[in-house]
Amino acid sequence: LPGEDIIYFGDTGRVPYGSRSHEIILKYTRQDINFLLQFDIKAIVIACNTADTVAGARVQREYDLPICGALRPTAKKAAAATTNNRIGVIGTSATVKARAYDAIIRELNPRAQIKSVACPLLVPLVENNRFRPGDIPVEMIVEEYLQPLKEWGCDTLILGCTHYPLLWDVISACMGPQVTLINSGREAACQLAETLRRADMLSGNQEKGTCKYYVSDSTEGFSEMASLFLQQRVDELVEQVDIERY
Repeated sequence: LPGEDIIYFGDTGRVPYGSRSHEIILKYTRQDINFLLQFDIKAIVIACNTADTVAGARVQREYDLPICGALRPTAKKAAAATTNNRIGVIGTSATVKARAYDAIIRELNPRAQIKSVACPLLVPLVENNRFRPGDIPVEMIVEEYLQPLKEWGCDTLILGCTHYPLLWDVISACMGPQVTLINSGREAACQLAETLRRADMLSGNQEKGTCKYYVSDSTEGFSEMASLFLQQRVDELVEQVDIERY
């Protein structure tokens, strides 16, 4: 969606959501959405598996605009990709505990078996710029988390957190070429594109859209992290906000 203008809010002051209670995650998600509604937006993407798992269905009923998450499109991709009907899921503790992927995958593929593993150390590793192949502690932690899934024999693995694609090379090397990795962030973006097309809401802009970034903590820390994800500097486009006001 290169022609779309994007307003991004990252709740950097209160992450990770994965270790929070359901009540707090719902509260935070509502505040995040209320902040975004200040702008002339036509749709929202919940680009966090934990928030989508815990609060996605609830806020979709509460707000009168399209709200897309990562769960359903990611589950759909995995259900179609597996050939041996063994699908692994890695995610935060909240995502795994809720078992939200299980119900959706079995709805789409009743023969599928799902094995989920919580990986609480992976987000802090990525946040501290530790995700590259050759980083021995990172490889050891990934290997420890993924070993049960390797032994179980899944042929499809959902990266159930939008931080995990930065660990793609490490995870892929650990699981081997026979395992298909599913990027939940990519699937969420594809679902948004389809939602906008169906509603005839796609931008007609022929120029590249604008991006503006808001965070709830230090802009410097976010700018450094965003440059890793986006492969470009965003320093002058980032502004800090008091999310508790919303």
